[in-house]
This record gives sequence, structure tokens and C-alpha cells, in this order.
Amino acid sequence: MHRRSFLALAAPALLAACGAENIWASDEAVRAARFTSSEPPSITLFTIIGIPRGEGGHSALMINGSQRVIFDPAGSWEHPQIPERGDVLYGITDNFKRFYIDYHARKTYWVAEDRVPVTREVADIAIRAAEANGPVSQTFCAVGTAGVLSRVPGFEGAPRGLSPLRLRNWFMKRPGAVSNRWMDGDPANNHDVLLRQKNGMIQGYRDGQLQAGPAVQPQ
Repeated sequence: MHRRSFLALAAPALLAACGAENIWASDEAVRAARFTSSEPPSITLFTIIGIPRGEGGHSALMINGSQRVIFDPAGSWEHPQIPERGDVLYGITDNFKRFYIDYHARKTYWVAEDRVPVTREVADIAIRAAEANGPVSQTFCAVGTAGVLSRVPGFEGAPRGLSPLRLRNWFMKRPGAVSNRWMDGDPANNHDVLLRQKNGMIQGYRDGQLQAGPAVQPQ
């Protein structure tokens, strides 16, 4: 299966996606998508956790520095307006952050969002580390995530290994860590999430506000 098969809407979601294909968006696409958030600089660890057994399904980083990106090692989420280079996704606006979370949250998985405040300098070091990492192979998402973190000041002790939960337990002990738990009642695939995307917006959101309709909710 191709790692980024956006048109295959009926295919089940793969939380640890296929292969280590090195997708490389153009300089123009990356520049055009660049998004700078007004939120304070931070590094966020997303962990996709199974229901009801609590197993770790996926690890990824959202880094908010001079721009906001997601490092999604061996991940399967994509969008035509989001350019990618070697597992780094650019242009992560608030809406696309919600779309990313909604894509992963479902009856069988919930999303842990753990955020640690950092300086702008440290956040930009993390972005450069993610960009330098390259694509990650299937099942190695936690390894790739820890590898990026280990090259960032204050995160050098990130545990290596295949366990997203072990990495999350370590990350949550960083100073200032704040957690959100996102849950959704979607079926155990991402078909409905992709179908309800309309012009880059998740149905249920308008102008950054939750409206009537399906959407993830923090717990």
C-alpha cells in the first residue's frame, strides 16, 4: 500500500503506515504553506492509544517555533494543502491540527496530546532535527520520534525503543508538561473523517469554533 493514498477513502487507517518513502515537496510549496502560530513555543507529543487495552499505536511530534510543523514518522495522515518532506508536514494551522487529531481518534483509539513549553530557539532546533531525520520505516515511529527529541536541548534522555507508551511516560515528566485527551466515536477506520473534510475544513468547525456536528472532544 502506498504511504500516502489519500484517494483510497475506503481503506482502513494504518496508524503505523507503510514503508519509508521519501516524499519531497518543492521549496515553493513549503514556503507557501508556512504557518506561524501565536501560541507560545512548545513541543507536543501525540500518542495514539488503543481502546480498551491501552496499547500504544503511534507517536508523532508537533513543534511550534518560527513555524508550526508535525513530524509524523511512518504516519498515514495527509492533505492536498499540506506539503511533506521526509515525514515533516508543513502548514499546521489550528484547523489542520484538529484534522490530524480527528483522523486518529476513533472508537478503537484515543489521542494523548502532551505539550511542553520551550524557548523559540529550542523549538527551532527541534524543527531542524525533524527535517534532518528523514523518513521513518513502519513500526519505528517511537524510535524516530525519540531520535529527534534526543537531539534537542532538554530532551536528550528520550528513551529509545518501539514503545510509544514508554516514550510518553518519559515525556510527561518534562517540566511544565500539560496533557489533553481527545476521544471520538468514529468507526474503527478513517473513512468518515476524510469524507467530511470540505475545502480543508473539518465539518463541525467554523472560524475556529466548534459547531453542531461530529468532531473530537477533549476529555
